[in-house]
Amino acid sequence: MGKQRLRDVEWLAKGHSAREWQHWDMIQGPTLASSWGSATYWVALGHPSLSLHFLASKWAPEGCRACGWLPDSLLSPAHKWLYREIGDSHLLRYLSWTVYPVALVSFSSGFSQSITPFSGGSGIPELKTILSGVVLEDYLDIKNFGAKVVGLTCTLATGSTIFLGKVGPFVHLSVMIAAYLGRMRTKAIGESENKSKQNEMLVAAAAVGVATVFAAPFSGVLFSIEVMSSHFSVWDYWRGFFAATCGAFMFRLLAVFNSEQETITSLYKTSFRVDVPFDLPEIFFFVALGAICGILSCAYLFCQRTFLSFVKTNRVLSKLLATSKPLYSALAALVLASITYPPGVGRFMASRLSMREHLDSLFDNNSWALMTRNSSPPWPSEPDPQNLWFEWYHPRFTIFGTLTFFLVMKFWMIILATTIPMPSGYFMPIFIFGAAIGRLIGEALSVAFPEGIVAGGVTNPIMPGGYALAGAAAFSGAVTHTISTALLAFELTGQIVHALPVLMAVLAANAIAQSFQPSFYDGTIIVKKLPYLPWIRCRKISSLCDLGGVLGLSVLLVISRSPQQEDRYRPFVRSSHHVIVEHFMNRTITTLAKDTPQEEVVKVVTATDTAEYPLVESTESQILVGTVQRAQLVQALQAEPSSWVPGHQCLQDILAGGCPVEPVTLKLSPETSLHQAHNLFELLKLQSLFVTSHGRAVGFVSWVELKKAISNLTNPPAPK
Repeated sequence: MGKQRLRDVEWLAKGHSAREWQHWDMIQGPTLASSWGSATYWVALGHPSLSLHFLASKWAPEGCRACGWLPDSLLSPAHKWLYREIGDSHLLRYLSWTVYPVALVSFSSGFSQSITPFSGGSGIPELKTILSGVVLEDYLDIKNFGAKVVGLTCTLATGSTIFLGKVGPFVHLSVMIAAYLGRMRTKAIGESENKSKQNEMLVAAAAVGVATVFAAPFSGVLFSIEVMSSHFSVWDYWRGFFAATCGAFMFRLLAVFNSEQETITSLYKTSFRVDVPFDLPEIFFFVALGAICGILSCAYLFCQRTFLSFVKTNRVLSKLLATSKPLYSALAALVLASITYPPGVGRFMASRLSMREHLDSLFDNNSWALMTRNSSPPWPSEPDPQNLWFEWYHPRFTIFGTLTFFLVMKFWMIILATTIPMPSGYFMPIFIFGAAIGRLIGEALSVAFPEGIVAGGVTNPIMPGGYALAGAAAFSGAVTHTISTALLAFELTGQIVHALPVLMAVLAANAIAQSFQPSFYDGTIIVKKLPYLPWIRCRKISSLCDLGGVLGLSVLLVISRSPQQEDRYRPFVRSSHHVIVEHFMNRTITTLAKDTPQEEVVKVVTATDTAEYPLVESTESQILVGTVQRAQLVQALQAEPSSWVPGHQCLQDILAGGCPVEPVTLKLSPETSLHQAHNLFELLKLQSLFVTSHGRAVGFVSWVELKKAISNLTNPPAPK
């Protein structure tokens, strides 16, 4: 080999080996945890919540209890004390109300972004991308942990002024801990890296993050499955529950150790009627509430995604976010804090209540409209813990006016808050928003039926708090495309008397939302342009997946038949599969034949940067026999034996010299349907597959081709 070619190969080894990535990994079956080290890992995975909540309990505000229900803090009372003791000057009170959250939000955004740009936002969309098989560099790095914790603490310290939570960041933190524990376990045991086991750890960690925030292990596991995974292995079910139970138990144990609770109880102690919680005719109103939440969730998801796209594409705002994120965060926080100023517009939004107090008041059993029909309670100088509903009343606006104004204002304020580049969660705001929707419907029904609905000769008063619970579960479930929010509502309150109406409301809301809009997390993935495989939503496609199933996978995908059989089956396949691999596969494929001369191999390696090359039997036959990794091929070319005669070696000699060949265990046929290929990519978390016809390599399919095919299917191009 010439010196120039040798220098090219050496340069490739130095410059390109760091960019090596795997198209897909061999999926290995799960193995039982037979050692104490494995069992200890799953226990330890549930216990990081203890340290996280302990840290947050020292600095997070009382208002964040709605997002994790932490002990009394130092920052939020300081804000309230400053606002209360500053004096009667409206200017000073306004400054004390606004400057505090503006400073915290600016510091949260600036500090977290200075450490790593991956610490901002919720973190769940990126985690979904990772679990789908894509490697996001530095996202799970341990240095991101500190930036996330500090930034999230400042975010939560703003309380209900900014109206953000911590579900997503806690999931991100738990996943980072799981990734770190996984690396420690791999080094300690001496095992090789296993992608399948890594995904098991990450899914369990996501369940821990949700379960510790709400002290709800059942809904935490189900919520993480619904949000994170398109396919879930039942083998991981007990592991997720085990880790989530450990985390939720340790979190609730903190309340007992801090003398806040005598024993482990639910976070919200509601007192709904147990004997007759609702009358049978009310089922219709609960379903109608679910439909309303579904329609409003579609409007919210569309507006949120549109505004987020506008912020990223607008010349002024995009430049501001690129050059000075703290300044954008400060401006957004100033707008939100100014609107929630209590003597101003905030008087009509119950802005003095924390996020926990919002839910406490909205879940109240009594009807505020009936209680204020003949009386006008005064507005107290400070919120009364025994009568939090006073904050929702205004003599001119009435209960209906304040609830409607709260919904209208919070609709766009939550959307604006989601664009702030700082660690924050977005589940709790929409949960409270849904509770306000349900409360408004419940109050209207209590006025329409002041004595209650007569059923079976018995009259029972309507409980607006039950409608608030159903609205919270329905709206949050519709926005996130999950059903487990119904179970979450039961675990939060400790009562299951509204199980049937709440579940029906959640199902009705999801039926509408999933038919018209992607979920909040999928919409964020679309706007951020993260590599993610979209769903096939076109119902016109029929598939034979049910016929083949898992047992017939090889028959459906790798089928060899004579040309006469192919012509006979082609009409049947095309009528059942409107889109097949042959229509959208990439036919530009660079193959290496065993009889390729060494100089040609060097030219191919130098001219391309593909991570792996398909290996064919010969240049003439093009029969696919395996793959060769580019990095290993470069190393084999560098280690050229001195016995080789220049110009007389071929690829077969290089392979015989120690360059390993990996077999192709899975491949597609040109007749494979889009639906089947899509299911394979999602189930096995693949990045690309080769396409063979009668054993010959004719192309390949990656995420790019699949996404383009799905896009053309859902939005077909106009005919020329």
